[in-house]
Amino acid sequence: MLNENMKAMRKSKGLSQEELAIKLNVVRQTISKWEQGLSVPDADMLISISEVFETSVSTLLGETVVGTKADDLRAISEKLEVINLQLARGKAMRQKMFHWLWILLCAVIVAIFAALTVLNSPYMGWDYSHPETTVVGVVFHAFEWLFVRIAPLALIGAIIGVCLTRKKA
Repeated sequence: MLNENMKAMRKSKGLSQEELAIKLNVVRQTISKWEQGLSVPDADMLISISEVFETSVSTLLGETVVGTKADDLRAISEKLEVINLQLARGKAMRQKMFHWLWILLCAVIVAIFAALTVLNSPYMGWDYSHPETTVVGVVFHAFEWLFVRIAPLALIGAIIGVCLTRKKA
């Protein structure tokens, strides 16, 4: 909600991301990340943003809370904590997904190597006298030739990916 409100208020004020970034002393990419919901500003920055938009922080966060300044800061802190938790969960899910994709890639590469080993390079004995089987034989030969040269590098890369995306204990 914060990201949508920021974008709508920025546009209603006729400001570009660059102009807002200059007013807040941040880079344009920071504004972009806030508006995309990839990160959130801290409490002090929220106050600065609300001053630029000439609105309350609670309105910026999508709430209409009437209370004291201490209550406002506590409410802002709680809202930011919830947003940060949501961002952390999303990051953890993406990391877990990539981890399993790397593992799947390793398994597929090993399975193809095993299949090629079991098949014992059948393209060497392929009958190239028939046009239909010649095309299949050439395609299979090209695949095996390319796979045998690229797969070891891909396997090493996938193993590194598994190591980099594993959850730290």
